[in-house]
Amino acid sequence: MSRIKRAIGRTLYLLAAHLPESTSSVNFGAKKIRWICGKLIMNYCGKGVNIEKGAYFASNMSIGNFSGIGAYSIIANSVIIGDNVMIARECIINPSNHCFERTDIPMNEQGLEATNPVIIEDDVWIGSRAIILPGVIIHRGSVIGAGAVVTRDVPEYAIVGGVPAKVIRYRK
Repeated sequence: MSRIKRAIGRTLYLLAAHLPESTSSVNFGAKKIRWICGKLIMNYCGKGVNIEKGAYFASNMSIGNFSGIGAYSIIANSVIIGDNVMIARECIINPSNHCFERTDIPMNEQGLEATNPVIIEDDVWIGSRAIILPGVIIHRGSVIGAGAVVTRDVPEYAIVGGVPAKVIRYRK
C-alpha cells in the first residue's frame, strides 16, 4: 500500500510542483495541494507544512509541524526536519557523497558513500542557497546564513555563515 500511496503522491506532485508559490494572490490552493502530496510521499509530513513551488524532496524523509521547504530547494533521502523550521529558496540538503579515495580508477566509477543522515532540530532558519552536507546535525534555534556551506554540526542557537560555515555569534 505504501508504494502505491507514494506513486500517487509523486504523480500528483508532478503537477503540484508547478502551481504558484503560496504567497501568490492567485495560488489555487497550492500550499494545501503540495502538503497533501507530501503526506502521501514522505515518511512523515506534519500539520501546516508548506512545500513551495519546484521543491524536490525524497520519500525517505520526515518534516515536522509548521515547517517549510523553500521554492526550488532539493532535499535528498535520510533527512529529518523538526518543527517550525524555515528552509528558504534553493537550499540543498544532501546526506550522501561520492567516493573518491581510490586513485587507480576514475571517481565516477567509485560509487557513493553510505548515506549519513542530516538532522535539523526545531526552530531553525536556513537562508537561501545554503548547502547542508552529509551527517550534519543543526541544533535547535540555529540560523544558517544565506549561501553557507555547512560541513559540521551547528550548536544550539548559533548563527553560522560562510564557506565552510563558522559560528558568527549566538542568539542568546
